[in-house]
Amino acid sequence: MANIIDLRSDTFTVPSDEMRKAMFEAQVGDDVFGEDPTVNALEAYAAELFGMEAALFCTSGTQSNQIAINVHTRPGDEVICSNLAHIYIYEGGGIALNSGSSVRLIEGPRGMFTAEQVKANINNRADVHLPNTSLVCTEDTVNKGGGAIWDFNEILKIQEVCKANGMALHCDGARLFNALEETKMSPAEYAKAYDSISVCLSKGLAAPVGSFLVGSKEFILKARRRRKSMGGGMRQAGFLAAAGLHAMKVERFRLHEDHAHAKAIGSVLSAMPYCAEIMPVETNIVIWKPTSNSSAEMIEKLTPLGIKCFPFGPVWLRFVFHRNVSSDQVQELIEKLQELQLDEGDFNLFFQRFEDS
Repeated sequence: MANIIDLRSDTFTVPSDEMRKAMFEAQVGDDVFGEDPTVNALEAYAAELFGMEAALFCTSGTQSNQIAINVHTRPGDEVICSNLAHIYIYEGGGIALNSGSSVRLIEGPRGMFTAEQVKANINNRADVHLPNTSLVCTEDTVNKGGGAIWDFNEILKIQEVCKANGMALHCDGARLFNALEETKMSPAEYAKAYDSISVCLSKGLAAPVGSFLVGSKEFILKARRRRKSMGGGMRQAGFLAAAGLHAMKVERFRLHEDHAHAKAIGSVLSAMPYCAEIMPVETNIVIWKPTSNSSAEMIEKLTPLGIKCFPFGPVWLRFVFHRNVSSDQVQELIEKLQELQLDEGDFNLFFQRFEDS
């Protein structure tokens, strides 16, 4: 059987020996009483790193996002986000379920929109027929945009629109450290644009569980109450927080390796006759479309080769690179992709693409 190269998601990572040691040796207490020293250390470190007043350790990115949305809105409000946003597509209808808010979707290239689009989609507060627009959410990097990185100058313009209209600005930063690795911007500098940011520890940072939310002391106090009502009080959570601390202090400094691997594979795929289109590769995600226009059909070809990947709908495929995909595996992946057998239809489409170019 072929060696398995698992590219389905960076959530499939397992803790390193060093991370396991940190977890095993963690000092713990009851976090619901505020007495878990390792959770407290993680929250203090995250707040300081992002230049925010406070932080909250949560079970997942979905929980931290949904808590933030709930604190920033009231039932009947409206949230502006991208039509590709994780908070809209992949969080179980949580905006409606948890906060009773409606959603105004904005379309833009690879899940990113402009300040002018935000301004054009703010409801008139004097019109009682319309929900109150109270929150704008961005996602950085954009998962369904192929790990796309936002232009920070545009974020600053959106911040100005939000301030001028009494709205909050939240960032779903599930893979924010991937963006910061590429832009070389400090977390604290980036955070100045936002009222709140959630960051996942269990994706590119390779921790087994967890996310954190940063914001003002007042915001985090409300968020802590909301976390409790959502069943997020984890008691001796320091064993998990220890992994998160290790992730922030160690794992985030190796993300460039994942990006290099993704870019190498993106370059190989773009030259393959069975690849019809590929999104720009900026971080650790590669999203591409096979010439067959069928993600299921391509997965059938890749599976016997030991390549696991994720169908991004009926047409697109996603590869995600992470700490458990080694350089040797990337080289093996390159060889397998270059040797992949093609049918006659693939060749015809390849030559058609060549002639069109």
